Amino acid sequence: ALSSTLGIPAWQTGLVMAVIVYAVLVGGIKRIGSVASKLVPFMGLAYVVGAGIIIIQRLDSVPTALQLIVNDAFTGTAAAGGFAGAGIMAAIRFGVARGVFSNEAGLGTAPIAHAAAKTNDPVKQGKIAMLGTFIDTIIICTMTALVIILTGSWTSGETGASLSAYAFKMGLPGYGDYVVSFGLAIFALTTLLGWSYYGERCAEYILGVKCIPWYRIAWVLAIPLGAMMDLEFLWLLADVLNGLMAIPNLIALLLLSPMVFKLSRKKS
Repeated sequence: ALSSTLGIPAWQTGLVMAVIVYAVLVGGIKRIGSVASKLVPFMGLAYVVGAGIIIIQRLDSVPTALQLIVNDAFTGTAAAGGFAGAGIMAAIRFGVARGVFSNEAGLGTAPIAHAAAKTNDPVKQGKIAMLGTFIDTIIICTMTALVIILTGSWTSGETGASLSAYAFKMGLPGYGDYVVSFGLAIFALTTLLGWSYYGERCAEYILGVKCIPWYRIAWVLAIPLGAMMDLEFLWLLADVLNGLMAIPNLIALLLLSPMVFKLSRKKS
């Protein structure tokens, strides 16, 4: 997004991100939480306000946009930038993949962060985790979809972050694309910080504490490399790895479901 909006080369963005991430990682989970708690609300508020303005300006077209989303989820549309002639199976496949990428539901990653919370109430912490998924997917992703459709950007041929930036540019001429670009930059930073912590905890469990410094170095070095890789390949890689995480975690969830029901009943 920064490349298409500001003309900043991807490798430069990746390099700056790598330096910032390393500086934060040195401080551990407390610094990660401190940085994320300051950046995420600002990012989310700016994004929601911008999307809200665009939607309100075209409020009379919202029912038509929602109808288009529902209809094309089952029929498929040969839209430029989409998946031409996609059937129901492809629609579900892409929808689930992007949804999981958005909210991490079922992957078993978010509990790693929630486990670090200072609380003795797992049910309450679980509800907080569920709220995050609701805000991320139901509110922010729905608003993004509406902005893309209401501005007609879904037929522009753009994809990924560039599509969102283009939609905001059309809806808020002059500064809309900057809202998305900087918002995505902050989102990318906090995502890199969060997932680095997930991997760090897993690496520590498997290899021991001594591996943490080496893991952090490897993680930071991978950031500029990832910034320069092909986007379609990265999506495919992310989908495959997410699937490999989801399978054992979903099995574990089924096995642990009696415990979840038991704790939930105690709180009700």
